[in-house]
Amino acid sequence: SVITSASTLDDLLRFEGKAELIGGRVVPIVPTGRVPGRIAKRILRSLDDYERSQQTGEALGDNVGYAIHPPLGNGRESFSPDASFYIGASPHDDAGFIEGPPTFAVEVRSEHDYGPAKDLDYAEKREDYFRAGTRVVWDVDYLNETVAGYAEADPETPVMFHRGEVAHAEPALPGWRMNVDEIFA
Repeated sequence: SVITSASTLDDLLRFEGKAELIGGRVVPIVPTGRVPGRIAKRILRSLDDYERSQQTGEALGDNVGYAIHPPLGNGRESFSPDASFYIGASPHDDAGFIEGPPTFAVEVRSEHDYGPAKDLDYAEKREDYFRAGTRVVWDVDYLNETVAGYAEADPETPVMFHRGEVAHAEPALPGWRMNVDEIFA
């Protein structure tokens, strides 16, 4: 169910299920299937290894909330990527949302995230990420086994990564690399 009247981040914290706060509305995110979930887990595992080797930042999994203050022009006040990496101040309340955007956000398309309308939704969300301060966003397409890496410096032109290649999240995560074959194994 959607909470409809001027919802807040506190309402979002109480919402059962994955959702984001946009324009004063808690907007549920449809659960994903096994394959996209596995892909997000593999990326998170690699990000966790990077965190340990660099001893900076934090790799975070699905359904972690990022609070955006002030809200973006379209009213977006939160993000909940499928996997992410955050470099910044620790939150005052570790049980609450992270204050500010992820440094690197991963959005793994689910079986219901294809077609022109969904492509537009993904493009709008990427714009929101960059307006909030995210440096790199991945759009992971499991049907075509590709990763489109968008960077804040040129948010309209992705670097495309295919099987047999090594993907990165430069300049957000210097030195982090992941074989595309591992993502879609």
